[in-house]
Amino acid sequence: MTTEKDHLSPQRRVRKIAIQRLESYRRAGITHWPRALDSTTPVGLAAVTDEIVDETVVAETATEGAKEMSAKIDPAAALNIIEQEVRACERCGELAAGRTQTVFGDGNPQARLCFLGEAPGRDEDRQGVPFVGRAGKLLNDIIQACTWQREDVYILNVIKCRPPENRNPAPEEAENCRGFLQRQLETIKPEYICCLGTVAAQNLLDTKETIGRLRGQFHEYQGIKVLATYHPAYLLRNPSAKQQVWDDMQMLMRDMGISIPK
Repeated sequence: MTTEKDHLSPQRRVRKIAIQRLESYRRAGITHWPRALDSTTPVGLAAVTDEIVDETVVAETATEGAKEMSAKIDPAAALNIIEQEVRACERCGELAAGRTQTVFGDGNPQARLCFLGEAPGRDEDRQGVPFVGRAGKLLNDIIQACTWQREDVYILNVIKCRPPENRNPAPEEAENCRGFLQRQLETIKPEYICCLGTVAAQNLLDTKETIGRLRGQFHEYQGIKVLATYHPAYLLRNPSAKQQVWDDMQMLMRDMGISIPK
């Protein structure tokens, strides 16, 4: 099956995300930014957006500038702007038609650690909050066993709408949501990301390796340390894997400089 992702060059994908970011900053009240990263002469955001669309500037430069501007917006406010865009998103027709509501994210907007899952389930779709069902309760237990509270971390998913029958996100659905995910992470600026399950890890790290091969070691995503482990839903079906997850959490806590509970 041919998807939109197959037709987009890397530069066009970056340009698409850059335009989305510029629109977010405009909504936040920022009307001008430097034409170039080393320039002190501001230019209107509308003009920058037009230049990106006309392909008369390099999209990567716009993206770097957008990251620079994100530092000037309060993280909670910036996340709220992105969330409003997510709520209005209809890029995935099937998901938009079938959802009760979008599920953006939950937790500390300046968290050191983010937990990344794959997609909302039935309970999440009803409540609008990630990881609130049985798997969510188990994730809460894992978080508390690590001496944290849910409010200390940030929890989000690869996609923001529930797939029918809780199937895995299709590649084009993950691609449609990727800009939102990237902007969330750039706003939160976590030091660590814990990927919960194969789908989350493969999408974030752009790999086809299994979770069994990915876990037990640190990876990297845009300067952020990434640890992959089993999804709480998998642990509900395979309780024997809980020890492996705890081993992963202990490795994570040691690297974060947190005393490990006995």
